[in-house]
Amino acid sequence: LRRMQYYFWDPDLVTKYFDVRNGMLGGDYSTKVGPWLAAGCLSPRTIYHEVKKYEAQRIANKSTYWIVFELLCRDYFRFYAVRHGSLIFQSGGPAGVRVSWRDDPELWQRWATGKTGMPLVDANMRELAATGWMSNRGRQNVASHLALDLGVDWRRGADLFEHLLLDYDVASNWGNWVAAAGMTGGRINHFNITKQSKDYDPQGEYIRHWIPELSSIPAPQVHEPW
Repeated sequence: LRRMQYYFWDPDLVTKYFDVRNGMLGGDYSTKVGPWLAAGCLSPRTIYHEVKKYEAQRIANKSTYWIVFELLCRDYFRFYAVRHGSLIFQSGGPAGVRVSWRDDPELWQRWATGKTGMPLVDANMRELAATGWMSNRGRQNVASHLALDLGVDWRRGADLFEHLLLDYDVASNWGNWVAAAGMTGGRINHFNITKQSKDYDPQGEYIRHWIPELSSIPAPQVHEPW
């Protein structure tokens, strides 16, 4: 509740959410209430009503709308899990896609420990290991890289997230992973990691923060240090 009070009312951070929601560095680019939601200490309805209270008393804008939209996405994955059941844990997902995943222990270890050589992926994986947190933008990128670039079974990534994330939630975690791996039958978002890095960390501050080996490399070279 203190976090919600701070984010909504004290410095009015909620009004800027839409513009900064793809951030990766710092504490205020997102609400950061996920861990309390996942643990059942805070309900989605409480957050929804706080948004509506804020809109009534201060301002309603794209940012307040988007926070409610994120809650709806959370609900979506619950209904998705109910609809598809154990299929969200299967290699081919609900779509039943047949893929021959690479069984490469060294490749997996490099991804899991943040030593792939792709700065954005490595920075995010190191943040996860150190803090139990990763931004939404980061989660999409590291998942895409593991499944679609490296060809490693996406379930290994989902399992690692289950063990490390402070805000781990069964439906949201496995639903997002099965989608990132292209196993839903819908659109496949295959991310260009270098472009994502330049778009969402243009000055390389996030990368240099988590990868000290690159601390002296300026942008834009930090995105492609090879």
